Amino acid sequence: MRHTKCIIAAAALLAFPCLTRADQVYAENFDTDQTPFWTFNSSAGSGDLAADNSNNEADYHFDYSTVGIPSADGPGGSTFGLKVEANIPGTGVFEGCSASPTGLTLPDQYILHVKVWQNTIGPMPSGGSGSTQVTNLAVGVSGTSAEFPGTGEGGVQLGVTGDGGSTQDWRLYTGSFPDGAGSTIVPSAHPGTYAAGDAADANGKDPRAAENVYYTTRFPGQSPPAAQAGLFPSQTGTTENGAPAFAWHDWVMVKASDQITVYVDGKLIGTVNSSLFPTFAGNNFALGQADINATSSADSNARSLLFGLFDDVQVESIPEPASMSLLLMGGIALLTQRRRPRPA
Repeated sequence: MRHTKCIIAAAALLAFPCLTRADQVYAENFDTDQTPFWTFNSSAGSGDLAADNSNNEADYHFDYSTVGIPSADGPGGSTFGLKVEANIPGTGVFEGCSASPTGLTLPDQYILHVKVWQNTIGPMPSGGSGSTQVTNLAVGVSGTSAEFPGTGEGGVQLGVTGDGGSTQDWRLYTGSFPDGAGSTIVPSAHPGTYAAGDAADANGKDPRAAENVYYTTRFPGQSPPAAQAGLFPSQTGTTENGAPAFAWHDWVMVKASDQITVYVDGKLIGTVNSSLFPTFAGNNFALGQADINATSSADSNARSLLFGLFDDVQVESIPEPASMSLLLMGGIALLTQRRRPRPA
């Protein structure tokens, strides 16, 4: 049994660097109102405020139990988080927003962990009118401008639709936009970027589509929580496999000097090499939401149901190369020691 555990531990250390925890440099759980300490940035311009009931919104101390969402920490845990909304009250425009800790300067290399819940409008699996929006997480940003592909992007961003309602549901962006202004990174043009592959799967599904077998086998469809369904009659059915809505997921971005690696629930989503991000706008991160379609929701409960939700943000430094080498050597040495044959 010990021999097996050593093999698993060494393999995990080598294959999933974000499991190697180091010093914590930032943390926030939104259990207290963070409005004074965060900056809201909107594609609608500086006149759009975080709580003015128009365009885009952010609530830094939102009690998500009020819409039937369970605690990110499990039963009995806190139910406060950052709620981010796009396109309020629903005018059929392409816009988005992001929020960042004010004045935060992170080290050049770090690991960002965030618990993310994406809520959308039923009935599932097709979703209600205007249900397709993108929740995003970005690193290497200034924290003073909207991390939204339609108006700009300062670093590297993961964007995911909650309901799987796009042909590009799992998206990677970079500020250099190598494949055109505002566009996602194209898999075929940059081999190895998406873990789902560089070309369509056997069913013809794009490596960015929720229907791609890579995502359907890793992210099974979910139903709205019972408490939410009890409050809102539209919240019925189950999302398609590959769509991440209606569940808490652990989003992780590892920002190293030569690449940025993205994981969701420990599953590799993509690797963005340094050739795709020649410069960064800053040393902050951003959490955001975007409406990617020129449509709007006709559901009167849209504001209660269509949003991105963030909780338990943690940033940790990446061990120095020497420390990482020692960790790896220690794991390999332990593995070697366990594999030595016993004396006759």
